[in-house]
Amino acid sequence: MPSRRSDEAAWLHPVRLPLGAAWEGTCCAPGHQGTIVSSDELRECNLGYALGCSRLPLDRTSDAVRFGIACENGTHFSLRVICEKNYRPAGDRVLQYDSQQAQWIQSHPDPQIQKMAECYMESYLSRKTHSAVDSTSSTDR
Repeated sequence: MPSRRSDEAAWLHPVRLPLGAAWEGTCCAPGHQGTIVSSDELRECNLGYALGCSRLPLDRTSDAVRFGIACENGTHFSLRVICEKNYRPAGDRVLQYDSQQAQWIQSHPDPQIQKMAECYMESYLSRKTHSAVDSTSSTDR
């Protein structure tokens, strides 16, 4: 479960990570809830498929969760969430977020996936803000 953004300098292309940035966090596997995940484990978990993790439950609904902006209309965003199992789609949902109100119009019923969606949106909006600042700075020259 992501809890805070990680040092992105340790990642070659952090924007390509499933949550749009590197995140630190804790394990949510049964019997290991709250265990702080090591740097090496984060590298495995942040890439989406943690199949090498010794704590990975055998009985799970998905192996990975993918996020992407499906539509952006001003301050309203549609976020597509795709769950994968055995490298195949295992379900999808579209969530709705209003950045002006800083609230979810439609959230995910699974609180763990919802937390990941929130992290993805934070990463996405942070990149948009930095990109806008960078383009304003370059036009001022």
